[in-house]
Amino acid sequence: MDLALFYYLLLGFAVLMYVVLDGFDLGLGILYPWFQSEGERDHMMRSISHVWDGNETWLVFGGVVLFAAFPAAYAGILSTLYTPIIIMLIGLIFRGVAFEYRFKSHRSKPWWDKSFWLGSTVATFCQGAILGAVVQGVEAGPGELGALAWLSPFSIFTGFSLMVAYALLACCYLVLKSRDPVLARAAQLGRRLVVAIMVILLVLSLWMVLANEEVSARWFDGLNLLWLSPLPLLSAVLGFLLYRDLDGEPHETRPFWLACGLFLLGFGGLVVSLFPYLIPHQLTLWQASAPDSSLLFLLPGILIFLPLICAYTLWGYRIFSGKVEDFEEGY
Repeated sequence: MDLALFYYLLLGFAVLMYVVLDGFDLGLGILYPWFQSEGERDHMMRSISHVWDGNETWLVFGGVVLFAAFPAAYAGILSTLYTPIIIMLIGLIFRGVAFEYRFKSHRSKPWWDKSFWLGSTVATFCQGAILGAVVQGVEAGPGELGALAWLSPFSIFTGFSLMVAYALLACCYLVLKSRDPVLARAAQLGRRLVVAIMVILLVLSLWMVLANEEVSARWFDGLNLLWLSPLPLLSAVLGFLLYRDLDGEPHETRPFWLACGLFLLGFGGLVVSLFPYLIPHQLTLWQASAPDSSLLFLLPGILIFLPLICAYTLWGYRIFSGKVEDFEEGY
């Protein structure tokens, strides 16, 4: 296989793993205002205490792959989007500090709750805005662009859209990990968020098609729509099944996997629309890739560490599978 294409697929895998795994624990922070009692919030924190920092491994791994395999894209994206990236990192650090201090505090616990919500919300909005700016094709690289060049109606919309998507994933995770009032509350919120996310997917799809001639041609030239129609159709089916599984007596495991399926299909639609660009209209994956000699040098490290990361991630989730029964003691 073409080495540049291999690293492109690897980068996509790392991004998808990060979005799904860190998405639900960032989503729990976003959902905080809808769970008022201290017991419910303790339960939410206990449910992610064993995985939240490990999930962020995939953010580091994706950054390393982008830096080492696609240095031109790394330099262009960072030099243009340093403002939201720095704000996102501050949000993640702020959130991590709040997470640790909240477990040890008594009188200041409400302030750490607010900090956890704020850090999670800001970090998620910035991730969505960065994605929106890249998809929209903000000019990447050194130039006369200001620090706020990444802000546009589209990037702001994608920022809020990702907050809704992570909150939905968090609701499905809580259904998987909780019982009684927390489960019922998560299912109720989840049903509203399913409707919201389906509307958002429709708006984003139309916005991209109407604003970008290349994306429009990718979907509507010739028989392309026929071949690509399973993506939107399957998304609609998964959205319907997810709403149904969260209604009445919620199914406890299926909603989380259906929500992951929605993320996978949305990510697939994005790749189909933009391939082979890493930075739309500017850099394809082959133009941005490092020389083959550098890609070959990286390969042994990737082949050793990727299976290790996958193995300890699977092991961690396997060991701590099941419900969080007692919020005082965790598992």
